Amino acid sequence: MSDFWLYFNIGLKHVLDINAYDHVLFLMALSLPYTFRDWKKVLVLVTLFTIGHTLSLILSVFGVVKVDSVVIEFLIPITILITALYNIFKWARKSGGKNDSLTFISVTTLFFGIIHGLGFSNYFKVVLPPTADDKLLPVLEFALGIEAAQLIVVIAMLVLAFVVQEFLRFAKRDWILIISAFVAGVVVPMIAGSEIW
Repeated sequence: MSDFWLYFNIGLKHVLDINAYDHVLFLMALSLPYTFRDWKKVLVLVTLFTIGHTLSLILSVFGVVKVDSVVIEFLIPITILITALYNIFKWARKSGGKNDSLTFISVTTLFFGIIHGLGFSNYFKVVLPPTADDKLLPVLEFALGIEAAQLIVVIAMLVLAFVVQEFLRFAKRDWILIISAFVAGVVVPMIAGSEIW
């Protein structure tokens, strides 16, 4: 049972690590358009991200997929920027969040989860014991930690959005545009400073 907590905590810390805030930035941008009333949609999106993250981790741990880490480290901030820009372009229009396509967002979130999982795969392979016969169980325990941490971040964002919109009287549209612009502003230097250039 102690192995469960080891890998669960690695997953938890992977998302909540203050020095690895890219995951939090993605979750911020992803959850911005939603409120507590949309909890089912948010749970689906967070879980799809975890599924993508876990799938790529499994494929990497078992040697099915090998991707250059420089490319992945470049793509991670790109996925964050795309999510933030999607919010900006969608909410800059007067119609705002009308006609929200959960299918498009779901597929995109799953794909972005795959990319983010590949970014962590090299480190995770080092953490696994080299003679581990059952590598799948640690990956799944790690995935539970990822899911728990993501839910913590998303709930914090929903609470913050509620406070800002209900008590500080920010319009939902303004909140989404401001935070999306902030997220985009943080990741553009990450993209510009990438080793890929």
